[in-house]
Amino acid sequence: MSDRAVLHVKGRVLVGPDDVADELWVVGGRITYQRPATARDVRTLQGWVLPGLVDAHCHVGLDAHGAVPADVAEKQALTDRDAGTLLLRDAGSPSDTRWIDDRDDLPRIIRAGRHIARTRRYIRNYAHEIEPEDLVAYVAQEARRGDGWVKLVGDWIDRGTGDLSACWPRGAVQAAIAEAHRLGARVTAHCFAEDSLTDLVEAGIDCIEHATGLTDETIPLFAERGVAIVPTLVNIATFPGLADGGQEKYPRWADHMRRLHARRYDTVRSAHDAGIPVFVGTDAGGALAHGLAAAEVVELTRAGIPPLEALSATTWAAREWLGRPGLGEGAPADFVVYDSDPRADVRALAAPRGIVMNGAVVR
Repeated sequence: MSDRAVLHVKGRVLVGPDDVADELWVVGGRITYQRPATARDVRTLQGWVLPGLVDAHCHVGLDAHGAVPADVAEKQALTDRDAGTLLLRDAGSPSDTRWIDDRDDLPRIIRAGRHIARTRRYIRNYAHEIEPEDLVAYVAQEARRGDGWVKLVGDWIDRGTGDLSACWPRGAVQAAIAEAHRLGARVTAHCFAEDSLTDLVEAGIDCIEHATGLTDETIPLFAERGVAIVPTLVNIATFPGLADGGQEKYPRWADHMRRLHARRYDTVRSAHDAGIPVFVGTDAGGALAHGLAAAEVVELTRAGIPPLEALSATTWAAREWLGRPGLGEGAPADFVVYDSDPRADVRALAAPRGIVMNGAVVR
């Protein structure tokens, strides 16, 4: 379409879970519900419309070995976009992906800077690997580099014990989280195990990634403090394979990972039922493919989250949580069009028929 063109979308526009419009217009890259008075070059799309999906745990510019070249990062971003995922919270990456911000055809990215991990307690080439006395300084550095988020590695395998264990003393994370908040950033942490959670939540953390270690004791604490979780169930599905690979060297860790996997659905359902905010994230990047947000929504429903709430966890609620607009008047025209109602069957998310970014039809 030309710069003066108008896009007209007819059907069912899902502005919110219970807010449906019959049509919208896109003028100058922005959404309006008022018919333009002088629409000359009009293109029409029809279908069910949702805000661009959100993957709240994604890693553009990263693969299993570390940072990747720009052309590979571009393919990752395009894979997410073509799956309808138009807003990513990049939960840690060693790559500089700021160039993506200059591309109107690639997803919007909210960055958390680079992972911050304990020395030799995370995946090689991923993180700043430091000791507790340096945590505040590195959190401040990544808070300034990111887009309002900082990512810690809260637990990892301890080679001495042969099992998962917390990485940071409570005093260190408390001071670091306070510094991030002073700088206007929220803090999240990778956590698989049980014993890292209480200290992080009581230190004021804003979110926990994976959260497989939630228990009947820590779930009420999360709910009371309003700490969100991003379960990444499509990634937790890999735990049995990881456990098999580490069985000989770290049998305690392997057994622990299998137990966490076995109760993953019960954990997420209990968290949701307690009122803990749950959002869609895939952990794409490392060893996992991009474009899996729709699959994660299905996983949330398998865990017992009602379909409409699972849908909201990648659309309306997720965008509100991240401070990004949806389909309101004047919002950037970033949305996805489907053939059928995704509220009736969330599997519809896997087959977008049209994708619009910045007012342009990109697919």
